[in-house]
Amino acid sequence: MVDESLMVNTNGIHMHATSTGQGPVILLLHGFPDTHLVWRKQVPVLAGAGFRVIAPDLRGYGRTDAPPHVLDYTLDKIRADILGLLDALKIDKVHLVGHDWGSLIGWQLASMVPTRIERFVALSAGHPMAIARAGILQHMRLSYIPMFCMPGIAEHTLRAADWFALRQFSSEPGQAELWKRELDPPGRLTAALNYYRANLKLALPQSYPRVKLPVMGIWSDRDPALGEKQMRDSAHYVDGEFRFERIHDADHWLQLTAHDKVNTLLLDFLGTKKPQSTF
Repeated sequence: MVDESLMVNTNGIHMHATSTGQGPVILLLHGFPDTHLVWRKQVPVLAGAGFRVIAPDLRGYGRTDAPPHVLDYTLDKIRADILGLLDALKIDKVHLVGHDWGSLIGWQLASMVPTRIERFVALSAGHPMAIARAGILQHMRLSYIPMFCMPGIAEHTLRAADWFALRQFSSEPGQAELWKRELDPPGRLTAALNYYRANLKLALPQSYPRVKLPVMGIWSDRDPALGEKQMRDSAHYVDGEFRFERIHDADHWLQLTAHDKVNTLLLDFLGTKKPQSTF
């Protein structure tokens, strides 16, 4: 149900995105190791409910350019990509939904450029400060990150035995083959890992402007990387409405493995107030 495939010049790169439907805009930001296709079970539902759904491939992923250097993937550059995409499409304000790295980017957009965001939904990943302060058990859950930050070793480990490690990530049928296809071209796996390598400071408590708009955090109880505390504690950094939702028996990729529940929550939360979609 994709109406249009777009290629937009933004922040010095070519960014690919899909645009589906008409109406108030919902922007969907994916994480590691996905592309816009991770939202395939949300896009038709949201568009059918009267929204225009924009789903980009973030830099380094899918059909979007993959700059060669680690520091090309700092979150300030990713934020600039997204704001440039909205400017190019003449979209003033959006409902924002992020997953994994897309959630971390979303938290920063919601706090730093609140005039561009109507409501924000964070899937899996809570506020960066909540993650950094969630304690030793949460830090143990993220113990894979140092390996991801080892150039060459991480690439070799993930590709070994026909991408065996990658195949353990999600229970969604066919998802591993999709990841393999997208990450196999030269430079693409390294680009995805560069999000971790370029943003190690996120592990340390930092100061962010408080989020003053409505936020919903959705967490799944079979997420091996991110615990419930980091999402619940995100409320401490939100001055607006904060709504926490716990989904049972879904892995980290809850938009795939619990898509009916996620879609119901999105429509309930985002359907309550319509943003203006153009300048």
